[in-house]
Amino acid sequence: MTSPRRILTPLALSLLLVPAAAAAQQKAPAAAQQKAAPAPKAPTLAAIRAATDKYRDVKVALKEGYMRDPMNMCVTAATEGQPRQLGAMGVHYVRPDLLGLNPPGGRVSGKGTHTDFLTPGVLVYEPEADGSMQLVAVENLVWEKAWKDAGHTAPPEFMGNQYYHMVDNPLTPVDEAHGFEPHYELHLWSYRPNPAGDFAPFNARATCANHKAGK
Repeated sequence: MTSPRRILTPLALSLLLVPAAAAAQQKAPAAAQQKAAPAPKAPTLAAIRAATDKYRDVKVALKEGYMRDPMNMCVTAATEGQPRQLGAMGVHYVRPDLLGLNPPGGRVSGKGTHTDFLTPGVLVYEPEADGSMQLVAVENLVWEKAWKDAGHTAPPEFMGNQYYHMVDNPLTPVDEAHGFEPHYELHLWSYRPNPAGDFAPFNARATCANHKAGK
């Protein structure tokens, strides 16, 4: 994801390299004048919706490797110590390969740094009264340690939206990181209008009212 650009060489060094660059340009003008390839553009919201629309059918998601949260949690703002009027997230279906999940043991952890919303690492569904699951959002989750080990000094971003940093506070009765090791996450509410914004973590128009434990 995007992060502040750094000057890779001091100005003095760049000045020392000017004569050599000029000489190289005279010997091979075509190669010297080539422009660096532009950085890939972030996919549009329309492109993300087109790529993920098939997951409206939860059976397709399961067939393609997404797994329902084994703890069967339907996450709400209240369960994470936030005001209940913020609403809910929903039930999460994850791709273990994209999250780079570690073997079970203790808090959920991994090595994944996947940030491509065209193939999201997480799908979020709302349980419906008839027992079906309605896709409401897509999400990417990046493990803090893996992200920093890759050399990043700032959280990942998408379309100018910084990922939320999720860390459990052991002094509170709730688990702010829902059982996970420290990580960054960003939701995109592609399938449910969100009055708080497309990238807010919770949605007041999403509900866990129809969620049944053990289902």
